[in-house]
Amino acid sequence: MNKQIVNLVQFNELYKILNEIKNILSFDLKGYKNAGEFLNDLHKNNSLKYSTIIINSKNNFKLNEENIDMRNILVFNNFPIQLSKIIDQINVQLIKQKYNFQSKINIKNYNLNLNSRVITKNQIDLKLTEREIDIILFLQKQNKPKKIEVLQKEIWHYSSDLETHTVETHIYRLRKKIKEQFNDEKFILSYKDGYSIE
Repeated sequence: MNKQIVNLVQFNELYKILNEIKNILSFDLKGYKNAGEFLNDLHKNNSLKYSTIIINSKNNFKLNEENIDMRNILVFNNFPIQLSKIIDQINVQLIKQKYNFQSKINIKNYNLNLNSRVITKNQIDLKLTEREIDIILFLQKQNKPKKIEVLQKEIWHYSSDLETHTVETHIYRLRKKIKEQFNDEKFILSYKDGYSIE
């Protein structure tokens, strides 16, 4: 599982300290000398909008025009402060951020909430199993149909010893649930090359 990224902007001292102990941290670090450097990186990598940003003063860091969720910004400006308290606050921030992210994943014209395991469209909800969510998330990230054997390996983490009809049965049931609840036969598409969400 990939670690969440914490971006330290214009906070070189804290970056150096945390970088010294990065092997025991539950998150990855990226340091920026100033806001301009961070904003340049942000324009290249849109996912930075959703990562935690740490600064030491709101006054010298203007992000409003970048549409960054201000809840993702953590400010430390009351010093001295114990390093353990800084790490605790960062970890709490990351937990909140992960929870918020998992509650609003958009796939096609559906909203998928990983926390409640519910997919919603037009205010109609459908409860999903963990395996069904895994299937949806995997297929949604692919740019071409995936064969049963790939799903078997990537979702079930089995090789050829798992019977392919197990995978096909799960996909069949998921497609049936979506069709019955949302009258949508095209959520998961079936091709001779495999299955796809487009």
